[in-house]
Amino acid sequence: MYQFSYADIQTDSVADARDRERQVLSRSIELLTRASAVGPNSNEAIEALNFANRVWTSLLDDLGNPENALPKELRANLISIGLWVLREAEDVRQGRADNFDGLIEVSQIIRDGLQ
Repeated sequence: MYQFSYADIQTDSVADARDRERQVLSRSIELLTRASAVGPNSNEAIEALNFANRVWTSLLDDLGNPENALPKELRANLISIGLWVLREAEDVRQGRADNFDGLIEVSQIIRDGLQ
């Protein structure tokens, strides 16, 4: 029978959570890239922007949780980035912007930082 320490289980849980976050961000990047290819008024854009909104809203909820183990300064920086992503996505949705490049690039940077 295997016995695991609490620290091992907690480390696995953090690693699993980061892997899920990477997967979700990768999916968001994929959708945003597809939307960028067909334009901001497409069904692909609606799907990509809605998905990105859900992803970043969820990440912001987690980052705002006082039990989040990340350092406060890092959490604050990620919250600022997340709020920018939500504003930028809304600008594209409302027709005030038509470029997905910033959304894609920032999401890639955050995703790659999770590795």
